[in-house]
Amino acid sequence: MKHFVTAAIFTYPHEITILKHLLEEAGLQFYFENETMASVVPLYTHALGGIKLKVHKNDLNTVKEILDNFNHNNHLKII
Repeated sequence: MKHFVTAAIFTYPHEITILKHLLEEAGLQFYFENETMASVVPLYTHALGGIKLKVHKNDLNTVKEILDNFNHNNHLKII
């Protein structure tokens, strides 16, 4: 996991639900740091620095494209 970088940061667990499916569909390796803690104790999200989407550095451009396409071509936006 040392070659993974932060691609995006989210505040609430519901913001990453659809994104998980898009990343899995693209066959990318990823994980969300602090996801479990934010689900259990939502008010800790800010103290932890948010829910961080971690991806391999070689996949960063692909993930950025997925995020941009999702935000621009969908009425369900990630804030």
